[in-house]
Amino acid sequence: MRYLAILLLAPWLLILGWAYWAYPKSLPRTGARRAFDWAALLISAVAAVQCAVLGFDAATVPDVGEFGPSSGAIWQQVLPALYGYGACVLVLVIAMLVRQAIWRTK
Repeated sequence: MRYLAILLLAPWLLILGWAYWAYPKSLPRTGARRAFDWAALLISAVAAVQCAVLGFDAATVPDVGEFGPSSGAIWQQVLPALYGYGACVLVLVIAMLVRQAIWRTK
């Protein structure tokens, strides 16, 4: 259950990674840029998984009462998804800004 949230979020993160890789088409496609893009995608994936695990550990599960579990247990899956998504997007946005500054055509 620890990685369920990130597995359910993975298709959307793959789409974001593809969009980062494919656009903008106006920047030159050099070997250095491709290496930078691979590194950014790898760092964003690692950050998403690590933050999702931190989110899973940070979420508290309510105790089971005499009538069964109380509500609120869903946060153990919502919080990791939010943390993982935020980390992935943050890394990709920073990488896009750096990439634009380095390989911008004048």
